[in-house]
Amino acid sequence: MSLADDADLIERFEEFYRNYYRNEIGQLAQKYPSEQRSLYVDWDDLYRYDPDVADDFLAKPGQMLEYAEEALRLYDLPVDVKLGNAHVRVRGLADPTGIRDIRADHVGNLVAVQGIVRKATDVRPKMQEAAFECQRCGTLTRIPQGSDFQEPHECQGCERQGPFQINFDQSEFVDAQKLRVQESPEGLRGGETPQAIDIHIEDDITGRVTAGDHVTATGILHLDQQENQGQKSAIFDFYMEGLSIEIEDEQFEDMDITDEDERAILELSNDPDLYEKMVDSLAPSIYGYREEKLAIIMQLFSGVRKELPDGSKIRGDLHMLLIGDPGTGKSQLLQYIRNLAPRSVYTSGKGSSSAGLTAAAVRDDFGDGQQWTLEAGALVLADQGIAAIDELDKMRSEDRSAMHEALEQQSISISKAGINATLKSRCSLLGAANPKYGRFDEYEPIAEQIDLEPALVSRFDLIFTITDKPDEEKDRDLAEHIIKTNFAGELHTHRSNVATSNVSQEEVDSVTEEVEPAIEADLLRKYVAFAKRECYPTMTEEAKEAIREFYVTLRGQGEGDDSPVPVTARKLEALVRLAEASARIRLSDTVTTEDTDRVIEIVRSSLEDVGMDPETGEFDADMVEAGTSKSQRDRIKNVKGIIRELQDEYERGAPFEEVIERAEQAGIDRSKVEHEIQKLKNKGDIYEPQTDHLRVV
Repeated sequence: MSLADDADLIERFEEFYRNYYRNEIGQLAQKYPSEQRSLYVDWDDLYRYDPDVADDFLAKPGQMLEYAEEALRLYDLPVDVKLGNAHVRVRGLADPTGIRDIRADHVGNLVAVQGIVRKATDVRPKMQEAAFECQRCGTLTRIPQGSDFQEPHECQGCERQGPFQINFDQSEFVDAQKLRVQESPEGLRGGETPQAIDIHIEDDITGRVTAGDHVTATGILHLDQQENQGQKSAIFDFYMEGLSIEIEDEQFEDMDITDEDERAILELSNDPDLYEKMVDSLAPSIYGYREEKLAIIMQLFSGVRKELPDGSKIRGDLHMLLIGDPGTGKSQLLQYIRNLAPRSVYTSGKGSSSAGLTAAAVRDDFGDGQQWTLEAGALVLADQGIAAIDELDKMRSEDRSAMHEALEQQSISISKAGINATLKSRCSLLGAANPKYGRFDEYEPIAEQIDLEPALVSRFDLIFTITDKPDEEKDRDLAEHIIKTNFAGELHTHRSNVATSNVSQEEVDSVTEEVEPAIEADLLRKYVAFAKRECYPTMTEEAKEAIREFYVTLRGQGEGDDSPVPVTARKLEALVRLAEASARIRLSDTVTTEDTDRVIEIVRSSLEDVGMDPETGEFDADMVEAGTSKSQRDRIKNVKGIIRELQDEYERGAPFEEVIERAEQAGIDRSKVEHEIQKLKNKGDIYEPQTDHLRVV
């Protein structure tokens, strides 16, 4: 390109600034260099001004950036300021490139990628120009620095080969940071491994993002040569020289909802059978569980996250726990949600550690030299989506404890390897677990069969138990459904794989129709994203009254001196969240009594599953919140009291039979006394100093 062309391009950029960015440059001049050192240019503006220059910027960004920055230096400013080292940062490219779609053709081009920051190094000074001082004659030699450190060959003063020492005062440094950006979970389908790209950023855009942030990065694509045992390889790695990094607040940035999709969504929202259709669209291959499926649909839409004027927040996400006998399709439901939720992460309890769920401090060669960096875990990657955790009961209890903060505060605090950080984890949790003994025992209270800490269980808004009991009519329907589903699969596979197949497409369609989701998964995913983005329902007076009445009536059952506490205030918040989610499903801006009636039914059913004391038939919050019912606690108190009384009367301790006799006189059944004594022994509250004699510890 000739000098005339160079001057012409610089002039074009100057004119562009005068037409589009006059105010922004004035602001930059006032704040330069302490507060602001960059002018942000939207690519759309450049395209509107001159499409050819904009296209050249994409193809030859390095060269065009030099002209753009030179034009900024030459710009006639009203104040006496020189924008000597100011940057021009282009952002807002028309269409971002998928990280997995980057190819050799993109090298040297300006590209934009979207994703989640998986790792970020500390901000470190990088030398741009080194000033070497000759130790013999004191002459300074300045050498620009690239990726490899360059030393002078000889002194420019005495022409000897050193020795040299770096003069740090005369050298030039710039802040540098390295990020690893991974594809967002919502862009992945079918269990693909997420791919990542490293981005090198410098100067004033460093230190702004942390692991777990969703970002759009614009920059120039470069190559880095791989090495294999010291030998240079012909294979290269991509990396990006970042020009601008923007944190995305918008949910589901990969969800592209067209006008046609929006029409279909609005039409669907007016369907009178909307809720039925939604339930029919969730894992249609699994028979039944309509109430559980409706609750999971509500969890997908979630309540509204509220921010109060004083800055405190109330979570809108719903947490749900499915506890059920083996073979009842819990894992399949979770897997279906993973494919349906716009942003979701699936993990299984056995294969998850606390670091894998929250964040790991990793020491590796990411960056230069061995550095500790934070790597975001599953609950951080699921931010603003759903984390599905299967086999919750198989996790180590110390790993499960990592979830407590994420569930209630929706953040994760990390203190590892000298790194103290708080990461966002605004996700809903859908957990699945088996009962303590592998299968439910109908003679034991259900709360005792949940082998999870009460502190964790109490954070779930809804808990459903799925028991597998033989029932001829239900079993016949289930068998019919499973055989029909498999037959549809057989016909489809036969037609697809056998060249001489005599199965017609009509036959396949007629059978498949019965096991097909009522709403296509792709449309439902967009529907959820649209609702969460556009719909923030508020409560009507009638809805408030209905929830208030239900809660107060339930609490009223516990007013007697000896009555258990039926529900806690946590259930009240759960009711509100569920009612908001129910309104969101039909894209309504108001929560009506229709919503409250629906959710009260679900909450009552969930409470009957786990929150009811089988002995008294009363709701008892402590069944879940504390792990023992009130009647059980009273029994333990009575049994311990009897042992305490008797151990003073007998030298060897309280005789076993005598304890049982006294307890029976107090109206406690023999089998229950034996059960409590065994539990107290297991917990170490009582011991046997001699056979069949008991003492309280």
